Amino acid sequence: MTGEPGGPPPALDRELHHPTRLALAAYLSACGEAEFAVLRDYCQVSDSTLSKTLSALEKTGYVSIRKGYLGKRPRTWAALTLTGRRALAGHLTALEEIASAARRAGTEPEGDRSKPEED
Repeated sequence: MTGEPGGPPPALDRELHHPTRLALAAYLSACGEAEFAVLRDYCQVSDSTLSKTLSALEKTGYVSIRKGYLGKRPRTWAALTLTGRRALAGHLTALEEIASAARRAGTEPEGDRSKPEED
């Protein structure tokens, strides 16, 4: 979105549009990697939902998954890839453009707003 009326639509990323995916990517952007249980608790979702979300983001190349052990217990860690960081930055920029356009529209004088004519 250029902020101009009739300009191109914002470049929202379809893979990050869902709130859980967006929250997950935002959390991972602030750390090197995070353990599955930490991500599950942060996003307040079930193991199954988080697993599906991570798999979807891994398919797009936005997240990398590492499996290993902590002692004898299996663990899964996730990290946002460079591609994921770029996608998140673009998505957030598009959201900011939408919010900015809405604020501008809300401050325009009444005569400048396009509204349907009354019959």
